[in-house]
Order: sequence, then C-alpha cells, then structure tokens
Amino acid sequence: MTIWIPELESGARQAPRYRQIAESIGSAIATGDLSPGERLPPQRQLADALGVTVGTITRAYNEAQHRGWVQSRVGSGTYVCDEESAGLSFDVHVEGEDNGMIDMSLSFAPHHTWRQQCLRDALSEICQDPDAIAMASRYQADIGNPAHRRALADWLEHLGFTTRGELVVTQGGQHGLDLCLRTLTRPGELVAADALTYPGFNAAVRHAYLKPAGIPLDDDGMDIDALTRLCQRQVPRLVYITPDQNNPTGIALSEERRQQLAELARRHDFWLLEDHVQYLPPEDRGTSLLELAPERTLHVFSTAKVLSGGLRVGTLQVPQRLRDRIASSLRAETWMAPPLMAEAACRWIASPRADELIAWQTEEQQYRQQRASERLACYRPQGQLRGSNIWLPLPEGRRSSEVHALLESAGVRVSTPEPFCTGSEPAPQAIRLCVGSPHTRDALEKALEIIIEVLERGDTSPWSTL
Repeated sequence: MTIWIPELESGARQAPRYRQIAESIGSAIATGDLSPGERLPPQRQLADALGVTVGTITRAYNEAQHRGWVQSRVGSGTYVCDEESAGLSFDVHVEGEDNGMIDMSLSFAPHHTWRQQCLRDALSEICQDPDAIAMASRYQADIGNPAHRRALADWLEHLGFTTRGELVVTQGGQHGLDLCLRTLTRPGELVAADALTYPGFNAAVRHAYLKPAGIPLDDDGMDIDALTRLCQRQVPRLVYITPDQNNPTGIALSEERRQQLAELARRHDFWLLEDHVQYLPPEDRGTSLLELAPERTLHVFSTAKVLSGGLRVGTLQVPQRLRDRIASSLRAETWMAPPLMAEAACRWIASPRADELIAWQTEEQQYRQQRASERLACYRPQGQLRGSNIWLPLPEGRRSSEVHALLESAGVRVSTPEPFCTGSEPAPQAIRLCVGSPHTRDALEKALEIIIEVLERGDTSPWSTL
C-alpha cells in the first residue's frame, strides 16, 4: 500500500478539497509517484492525515474513478488503473450483434447496401492495379501518401469544408483527436470542452492524464463568457468543440460566438480542436473555426459517418508549424495510416456513387429526424434537421438510468448522459437517440413506439431498494 499524501492549497478562490485531491491523484499518476496497480491509502487514514472528513476522501476517490484514473474493489480498496482496466466509460456494441435489439445508442450512418458495394468496387479496382498493390505493400510517408492527401483535400473542398495548412491521413477521427492531445499537451495540463461532449474525447483526455474543464452550454452553444472567466483563472492548453452540432445535444455554436472563440484563443494563445466527423451538408454548417483562426485550429474529419465506419480513414488538418510535431507523434503511435485503406477510400470518393450515397443519407436522416421529432414532440427533443442525434430531456421525476434500463428490457438501447459529461460536470436527466442506427424505417418506428410507451408509463423503476 502506498502512503501517499497530497498537498492541498488553501484560500477562498481555490478548488474544493475533494477536487484538489482527485487532481493530485491524476498528477501523481502522470509523474510516476503513483504506479499502475498501486493501492491508494485507506479513506480514513488519508482523511486523518489531511484533516478532512472521510466523505471528502470518498468524493475525491469517486471523482478520480469517474476520470478513469483509479478503480475501487469491494472489500479491498481503491487502486490506480493499469492499462487493462483503464477502458472507455461507455459501452460499444457491434452493429447487428444483438438479436432483436434496436440499438439507438451509437451514431451509425443509416444502412444502405451501397456501402458494401462501393467498398467491394474500390477493392476490386485495387486488385486489378499492380501499381496500387505495390504502393499499398510499402511503407509510406508518416502523414500519408502525397496522392492520397491531395485526393482527400480535394474531397473536403468538394464537401464544402475549408482547407488550410497541412493535411495528415489518420486512422479515423478518434486517432486524430488522440494525436492532437498527445502532441499539444502534457499530463496534468488543462483542456476545455462543452460540459456535454463526445465521449471519445473524454476518454482520450483521461488516457492522456489531462485535467478537463466543462464549459456550460445554452441555446447558442458554448458559453464564451464562462470560458473567458476560466481563462482569467487558468488558460486551457486546448479547447475542443463540435461547432455545427454538439454531441449529444445537437446545439450549434452561433456565428457571434465563433468569432468570440477565435478572438479569445488569440488573446490567450490556446489551440482550437474543431471536430466535423458528425457530417452535415454545407447549407447546415456555420463558419469553420479553421477559416476564422487557421493559425491555431486543428480540424478533424473522417469517412466514418458518410462512407464506412470500418474504413478507419480520417483527416487531420494542422497549421504548417505543427507538421513535424504531428508527424513525430504519428510515427511513434502507428508509423502511418494503412495505405491500402486510404487507397480504397480515395477510389471510393472518386466514384459518382460517393456523392449519391451522401445525398441519400442526408435525405434519409432528415426524414428520420423529422419523424422522431414529430412522435416525441411533447418531450421537447433537440437535434439538427439533418443531424445524427436527438437529445431528449426526460419528464419531471424520471431518471435517465431508470428509463435506460426499462428501454433495454423492452428491446431498445439508448445512451445515458454520463459518458458525455466533461470532467466532474453533473449529468442532466436526458437520453440521446441516434436516428441513423435502426436498420430500417420500420425499426425506427418500432423503437419510437417503445420509447413513447416507456415515457408515458411513468416511474416504474425496475430496482428494489432496502
């Protein structure tokens, strides 16, 4: 057992003691003072040493566990997570794995047989091209084959995205986020995001042992005044944002706030990490931060939500001055993105079928969004017209954990808010629905019917409490 005693700061402006203790745990893990698998001091012993209540230590350990740094074992104590135990805080269910379950918990693109056919066609073309086979069998430049990078940049412009700086080929959007965090931050540094944000970013933050700060959201997106107040106390190293549709709420950042965010980043010299993986057509998007502040914006995109999640081909656009640092991080992680998959993606996007598929998907998601919003109108659903998700606030007195359990038992899987909470932000009582995931429109209708039935049923908690 490690006799580890953190140092606490005092003063009216300091963070609460439980949070200081939790953050000290994260810092100690990052510096090696606490090693994977080590047991933390018993709660009463640490409380006596620090002169605080046992409840404060309990809250601190719970906070550290929420951030993925430690895990509690009943009857044994609290231990620093090792690589095997430090996993994501949200479940990943493989598409089609559950017989009879309608899964609306993950943001999959709507099913269409074109996805398999287009991939089959691209791979068939490669097999018939000796030069392509030779290229795919060799090592490539760390940031990607030049021909692939040009093709992907042209495709981004064709989709209406701003292109600036250097384009890097990644193994999907998640890889791009991780590359940015590992290149631009060091353990213990502060990063900020919406108070509710993409769970993959939260997971990457935990694995990099960073300190997350959740910025409140309102109908215009991230509260820039709140971010300004944070900068007056401590400037974040990086701010992550999905400006066109927050995940999970679907809220878009207003044009005024985009300007304010770019100006604030320049004033305080922090990086902007802009995520457009959740695709919207150009007419539904606002001004990109990459256009407003190209010298400090890193832009993440992926084929996952428009072509195929299994391709694992993404793009990361970075300022020219970061090119060598990003390349070094990429080499250290994977050396390069697989050129075979990049070649398949480039051949796919060169086909007219790619545009046809995106146009069909946009129309299909609009139908599904409208249908779900109509059926659930009395519950005030939120979401973009052609977006991927619907955020559904629950009726007064209903808890997301209870509704999630009832829906699961009835054959519908949804997401609860906890994985989306940045840092120690409290979870609202709501659920997220992914309208593209049901295999067919009929499956969507069935899921909506079950959701309405569960919500109208009232509180029928499946647990007994003693």
